[in-house]
Amino acid sequence: MQLHISPSLRHVTVLPAKGFKEFIKVKVGSRRFSYRMVFYSLLFFTFLLRFIFVLTAVDNIDRDTKCSSIGCLGKRLGPRILGRRTESTVPEVIYQVLEEPVNQDELQAGPQIPQTLEDFMAEIRDSRPDAKAFALKLKAMVTLLEQRTRSAKIQEYLYRHVASSSIPKQLYCLTLRLANEHSSNANARLQLPSPELIPALVDNSFFHFVLASDNVLATSVVASSLVYNSLHPERVVLHIITDRKTYSPMQAWFSLHPLTPAVIEVKGLHHFDWLTKGRVPVLEAMEKDQKVRSQFRGGSSAIVANNTEKPYVIAAKLQALSPKYNSPMNHIRIHLPELFPSLNKVVFLDDDIVIQTDLSPLWDIDMRGKVNGAVETCRGRDKFVMSKRFKSYLNFSHPLIAKSFDPNECAWAYGMNIFDLEAWRKTTISQTYHYWLDENLKSDLSLWQLGTLPPGLIAFHGHIHVIDPFWHMLGLGYQENTTIETAENAGVIHFNGRAKPWLDIAFPQLRPLWTKYINFSDKFIKSCHIRAS
Repeated sequence: MQLHISPSLRHVTVLPAKGFKEFIKVKVGSRRFSYRMVFYSLLFFTFLLRFIFVLTAVDNIDRDTKCSSIGCLGKRLGPRILGRRTESTVPEVIYQVLEEPVNQDELQAGPQIPQTLEDFMAEIRDSRPDAKAFALKLKAMVTLLEQRTRSAKIQEYLYRHVASSSIPKQLYCLTLRLANEHSSNANARLQLPSPELIPALVDNSFFHFVLASDNVLATSVVASSLVYNSLHPERVVLHIITDRKTYSPMQAWFSLHPLTPAVIEVKGLHHFDWLTKGRVPVLEAMEKDQKVRSQFRGGSSAIVANNTEKPYVIAAKLQALSPKYNSPMNHIRIHLPELFPSLNKVVFLDDDIVIQTDLSPLWDIDMRGKVNGAVETCRGRDKFVMSKRFKSYLNFSHPLIAKSFDPNECAWAYGMNIFDLEAWRKTTISQTYHYWLDENLKSDLSLWQLGTLPPGLIAFHGHIHVIDPFWHMLGLGYQENTTIETAENAGVIHFNGRAKPWLDIAFPQLRPLWTKYINFSDKFIKSCHIRAS
């Protein structure tokens, strides 16, 4: 049989069954539903009508009472139920007290303010205050605890800043021992690469990678992971650029730890003629930037002493004060076309990444005339890391920024980037970079957060080719929510943030992804007490 329900739901008609004997159908207008569905629907509507009737009746009963029954429960909670706006019974004086500005003089009397919720409840039970006194006491306690929480957060950020900006003694030891080895051991002073491999440095049939760093251990991890995971290591050329003080230790390490059959080149900035002769705009801008910072910013002490900014803003400013942001190693990528005039395409790597897959497919990506192949950072499952847009980096309260860019435009990341140098040479990207650095200096560093990504966002604006996020997973140095399983499935993982894997503040569950490429039995590693954990 069948049930026929009229569109108004007032009539249900039983009709002879048709079709499957064991599958009873219900017809509502022109639609057909299973019997079980209609049964539960009718049961729900019946319950709903009874609930409305009871609620209305109890409301009428409680109208002139103290509102002690279920009918007034909604009035206390305050939501909209079934289209009715229920009334709040919170005294208006409580709102008035909580909305008033905080009186800092009252907060100075610390002992009179409850320190815990238990103290607060005990005091309320003993004194039985009126609504105003209750609100004042509650406001004072919450404000005091909020201030203490803010101070604790800022202290944590300051300690992390100090830890991340300093050089661990183990790394300092490694640099000194390698420098000593370079001076006393001829095998630590080998020409890199050997003379017969020099032609590969300008051969565009090879896969060319560029890494700029003054951290020997970090560079060794990037190089080892690159070659180890490559399907064609004999076609890999890694160009390592470092500063003058690190050149000898870097050369010693890769002379004594060759990554055959890959080709490794180690050069210091002082080996590039155009960097040592004439004007280099980015170096001049760095010098001016350093002077302006010391004159107007007051360093970390002034940032921490600011009582008006939120802790996460202070954290961002502290991170931007890191020495690496004013290091030539961090700015040198803007001069890649001049550094490698014979190359057509390179992949630029940061020293805080680990490569977990073969990167040769990057050369098969059609850049479609764009210059910079990068991963976007405004889309992804991790809302903390992958939620960055231009407004996250640029100061849109400044008219020069506001009139030039869209605050909601998706940002992208440095760390693992494909650069089409042929296309780059046809643009004014480098000149744009230098122009905006000068504008930022003229504006007292007010156009963006300190760092090299903001001017990069501007200079490469309109020249970005978005690549698959598989090639660059970010955030392993920011927060510990990243799981080992998720990180292991990425092609390249990036420890961007303060918690670098070579520091004691690294996240312990993520650090093994980096330490697996270190040979802890190596004599230099052992003598400097560099350990896996």
